[in-house]
Amino acid sequence: MEPDRIQLAHGNGGRRMRELIRDIFARHLANPLLDTDRDASALPPIDGVPVITTDGFTVKPLEFPGGDIGSLAVHGTVNDLAVAGAIPLYVSLNAFIEEGLPVATLDRLIASLGKAAREAGVPVVCGDTKVVPRGEGAGLYLATTGIGVQDAALDLDMAYIRPRDRILVSGPVGDHGTAVLLAREEFGLRSDLISDAASVLPLVQALRDIEGIRFLRDPTRGGLAAVLHEIGHATGFGAYLEQDAIPVREAVASVCEILGYDPLHLACEGRVVAVVAPDAAMAALSAWRALPQGEAAAIVGEIVDGPIRVVLRTPLGGERVVEELEDNPLPRIC
Repeated sequence: MEPDRIQLAHGNGGRRMRELIRDIFARHLANPLLDTDRDASALPPIDGVPVITTDGFTVKPLEFPGGDIGSLAVHGTVNDLAVAGAIPLYVSLNAFIEEGLPVATLDRLIASLGKAAREAGVPVVCGDTKVVPRGEGAGLYLATTGIGVQDAALDLDMAYIRPRDRILVSGPVGDHGTAVLLAREEFGLRSDLISDAASVLPLVQALRDIEGIRFLRDPTRGGLAAVLHEIGHATGFGAYLEQDAIPVREAVASVCEILGYDPLHLACEGRVVAVVAPDAAMAALSAWRALPQGEAAAIVGEIVDGPIRVVLRTPLGGERVVEELEDNPLPRIC
């Protein structure tokens, strides 16, 4: 496709825009339901309760170890549906492209998005593109809508949470936030750490036949701590965490120690936080650990009957209150 950088003409409705859609979006996202000559797509009837979500993606940089904004857009959308107890079916895509973005970069990112969508089994069924003037964007922003169908075997709600329920995480926390932070090369730090960005649908499906699964959430912005504070404000319950039970990679812990971050506040993009009944905790843990994605899953704490706070117990027997974030230490993390 010519020229080699995005121009404003790629968004004017003319020849350049047709070439952009044909040569990049239609080529990488092709599937029987996507018709780029129509303004809307007709979907087959859904047998069950439809579930819908929407999300936006502004991650910086656009490509990072373990993923990019394209694959992240699919995983983020699929994950929101999955932890709501839905089976993801379809995704729509809006792309806001900045003038001057190399066409090769856009091609690579949309190819990655298409690959992630095929692997997740969720076709992109409609979309739109806009081009914004140079300096008014950050290369590429994406917005998605996801449609799924409620899984009758997963009845999930914060209202089901009770004191003494166990808190589980499906793997190490903070990988995505740390990987993106290091990819920005702002602090002179290096690591082989990669983002955990992935579909969590296999993790959710592994729990569907276990009674006592109360609530699931993917700990994106604000991390594990944000999920537990959200639960507290919704239920009136507190949470106790055991520091030595929480899986944190050495690279994440080191970066946090150097820069003053708390891994409990850092985003994950391929993990699940589960709140389960006490007698279901070991079954849920075993189901997760049987999956490659859940090998490092752990029971990290429990829900307690007020006050509304998150408390971390240290290995030496001390306690630290994990405060809710008041600022945004890592903007544009997803």
